[in-house]
Amino acid sequence: MSECKFEKIILLLFLMITSFGCKKDKPVDIEEEEIVSPIAGTRTEFTLDSIFLYAKQIYLWNDVLPDYGTFKPRGKYGNIKPELSAFKNELFDISQIKLNQVTNKPFETPYYNNTPKYSYLQVGRTAGGFHAGKTDGDAVLAENMIYLDDKVIAYTALGSFPALSSIRPKLNEVFEKMAAEKPKYLILDLRFNGGGYVETAEYVANLIAPSTLNGKIMYSEQFNPTLQNGKATILRHQPYVDETGKTIIYKGRSATLNDVDYTEIGNTYRFDKKGKLESIQDIYIIVSGQTASASELLISCLKPYFNVKLIGEKTYGKPVGFFGINIDQYTVYLSSFLIKNALGWSDYFNGMEPDLNVTMLNNPILGDADEVCLKATLAAIEGKIQLQPKKLASISKLNLITTPLVLNNQSEIGMLENRLKLKR
Repeated sequence: MSECKFEKIILLLFLMITSFGCKKDKPVDIEEEEIVSPIAGTRTEFTLDSIFLYAKQIYLWNDVLPDYGTFKPRGKYGNIKPELSAFKNELFDISQIKLNQVTNKPFETPYYNNTPKYSYLQVGRTAGGFHAGKTDGDAVLAENMIYLDDKVIAYTALGSFPALSSIRPKLNEVFEKMAAEKPKYLILDLRFNGGGYVETAEYVANLIAPSTLNGKIMYSEQFNPTLQNGKATILRHQPYVDETGKTIIYKGRSATLNDVDYTEIGNTYRFDKKGKLESIQDIYIIVSGQTASASELLISCLKPYFNVKLIGEKTYGKPVGFFGINIDQYTVYLSSFLIKNALGWSDYFNGMEPDLNVTMLNNPILGDADEVCLKATLAAIEGKIQLQPKKLASISKLNLITTPLVLNNQSEIGMLENRLKLKR
């Protein structure tokens, strides 16, 4: 596409954007209109403008963002080379404005390499906002039934949450074996699970939950007021497509992300029992700093309904989600919604603290009763260890020799899909 043609398209886009705050039946009052951005500029400048303008409407913490004239994206970042660095620097600065009142630090405090903890930008375009991140490795890493005196304990290690269609048969097989033994205790090993498909994490929750939880709230997604009230009209410029990339016809026209239901009621998910397992009461979950996103969502969903205990190290801390926004040749993922469980809890931005802190071994043999974390978990089930957050001394009686666990690249932690639904 020529530079001239591109500028004409962008010019039309920004002329449309300048009128998004007005009702159809109200004449536009030019003096009341906010000057959104210049209608002329370079390709880089328009991209810088767009990143800020989208954040202004869809970012979870958009309430603290200044107006365009104060932020001045072109002036701050227009001379940074290469342009990708300029875009990432702008996104980083946007992410650092909102402070967590508990820590007095940004909610998106940099996790590594001076990048936001959640929001990010990547080269390439996504399909209608549906995909973000990736998942690697096997889903079921180990499984075992353990018998301690009269206690029946089911153990399974889940390494990721890949697409449900690819893993459903294996998950059904694992939990069918559990159901036959009627265990009261379940040990979920999520130490290597950085997330994946939310649908798959939900399915695991429904395999664990008894049928008595049917219809009860599992979790909900809370978008900012601008989105909930249907005022993020900039999303008219983002097409809504299905997961195969096909356009959806909505009310006689092609759907856009502005047609999505962003209300909390419309984004509340409930239990729908799967499988035959009905006996679980106590759940012990082995976690680490790599336990994140959909894995933390699973933990959060189970907490209101089970006796849940965490063993290991503090989790990553990601109670937010996003959907992809296409801007020129890039996709921007701005933190856009908060994930809350049935009790309204979502405050694990700094990670979930374990009830028993155990430093992990490198290359553990998962499912081995002598492996440091599983050994500590079994001791807790037997009552040999009293669980208490942040305590290390109690594990010394087990003679557990530990060395630090080497974690994978944290940038790969994420949710792989956001199931945006159109308004009815």
